[in-house]
Amino acid sequence: MTEKSQSAELQGVQVRGLFKNYESAGIAVSILRELELEMQSGEAVCITGPSGSGKSTLLYLIGSLERPDAGEVHLLGTDILAISEKEQTQFRNRHIGFVFQDHDLLPQLSVVENVLLPAIAGEGVTSETEQLAEKLLTRVGLQDRLKSLPAQLSGGERQRVAVCRALINKPELILADEPTGNLDPATAKVIGDLLLELSREQNTMLLCVTHSIELAARFPRHLVLEDGKLISASNALQSATKS
Repeated sequence: MTEKSQSAELQGVQVRGLFKNYESAGIAVSILRELELEMQSGEAVCITGPSGSGKSTLLYLIGSLERPDAGEVHLLGTDILAISEKEQTQFRNRHIGFVFQDHDLLPQLSVVENVLLPAIAGEGVTSETEQLAEKLLTRVGLQDRLKSLPAQLSGGERQRVAVCRALINKPELILADEPTGNLDPATAKVIGDLLLELSREQNTMLLCVTHSIELAARFPRHLVLEDGKLISASNALQSATKS
């Protein structure tokens, strides 16, 4: 391995030979089969595919929220499957930001408190992280809602808070699972553009899974999860056309 490729591996994502099975009616059903994925520092990738194809499962495996049946997941040079659950939790909090379809904000906490949650769970809140929280919320147009509760926000505003929360620890990787799935088309475009803009500004890798072809089209790299493996969107289109 060259020095350049070693450096890229230490900064990126490498998924190799990933298998994941689920049991259905007593029968093992393969959902991911020998799946391969590589991402470089700062890269934005979107994955589409049919419902039940394993898109969310793939995110959970990469984020160490689930374990595969076989394969390797290396994040930033760390074999994420070889470390303890405690170390995985610490790694996730420090290096990965999550954005889910349901924003998962805590209803009893204010907007700024929700954004600061990963910092509280990590190294603690400092004046620097408080300033960053306010800066991020200002960046997404919520500077006047810092003390508001989630119930006082619209769906799009809540999702903007979730994006800020994902970025508060300055992670190297953001995993977004259907981040616009519950939003109207206009708000979905705003959130999609926001994720891409903020990931570029912070040079953060962004891996997004979605049913939205409109969202996927705005990503520089679009993959399709088909028969348990990832293929480029252009190859998937050619295959569909031939069939």
